[in-house]
Amino acid sequence: MTGPTDPGGEAPLRLVVVTGMSGAGRSTAADNLEDLGWYVVDNLPPNVLPEVCSQARQNGITRLAVVLDVRTRSFFEQLPTMFADLSGGGTLPEILFLEAADDVIVRRQESVRRPHPLQGDGRLMDGITRERELLATLRAAADLVIDTSSLNVHQLGSRVRSAYGGDEQDQLRVTLLSFGFKNGVPVDADMVVDVRFLPNPHWVPELRPQTGLSRPVSDYVLAQQGAEPFLDHLQQLLDTVAVGYVREGKRFATIGIGCTGGKHRSTAMAEEFARRLRAAGRPTTVLHRDLGRE
Repeated sequence: MTGPTDPGGEAPLRLVVVTGMSGAGRSTAADNLEDLGWYVVDNLPPNVLPEVCSQARQNGITRLAVVLDVRTRSFFEQLPTMFADLSGGGTLPEILFLEAADDVIVRRQESVRRPHPLQGDGRLMDGITRERELLATLRAAADLVIDTSSLNVHQLGSRVRSAYGGDEQDQLRVTLLSFGFKNGVPVDADMVVDVRFLPNPHWVPELRPQTGLSRPVSDYVLAQQGAEPFLDHLQQLLDTVAVGYVREGKRFATIGIGCTGGKHRSTAMAEEFARRLRAAGRPTTVLHRDLGRE
């Protein structure tokens, strides 16, 4: 266990349970939380979690992260009741779930020459399938899901730092994720919007080699009929659901903004929407999943 303490001990304890698929990056996420000053505990016996939270509060610790994998499966069944009890005792619990595609997990597991914890005498894919089944309910309840399939350790670290590096607990933290539908819908998005109704800069010869990060492409996209009203309505929608999200204890939202390839329209619209949200005082991160893949 490592991390700073606050002798005052008056602030509520923020508890993050870090879990997810084996090979999806739990250790990397935990390392980054520790670098951010979180008190990190790896593979804590589930039955002692309430006592650890109590001791943390008494010692002035305000940010505690607990890493759990599928081997502590009994804990997952107790989690809803335990979270309810902790919430009534001055703890703010939440779940960070790390996800990755099957083929990515296979490559990662094979590269480190480790058997899957649920593989037994079967194939690696048998273990992965079983793990997905066991974690399905937990994933559905997660406050933040990060799909690490296309992320390296540095990019995952950036996602974790963006989500957990600040102290804004009274508002929603937003991640805007541009993507191309041809590469699949992001599995970690809470909402997905489609901007393929806008004319595609791909068909403008001088704009085709550029991306939505360039001023000419951005100006072209935003000047199209419907672009600005779309962002107005999207901001109104987010403002509406943000109130409910925060009331229900959800502190993060990932919004996928998609076009055909993820190069022009979705990128430009994500950047402009981020500018609007930041101007309104909402913490916002932008990621462009498919830039460079076209």
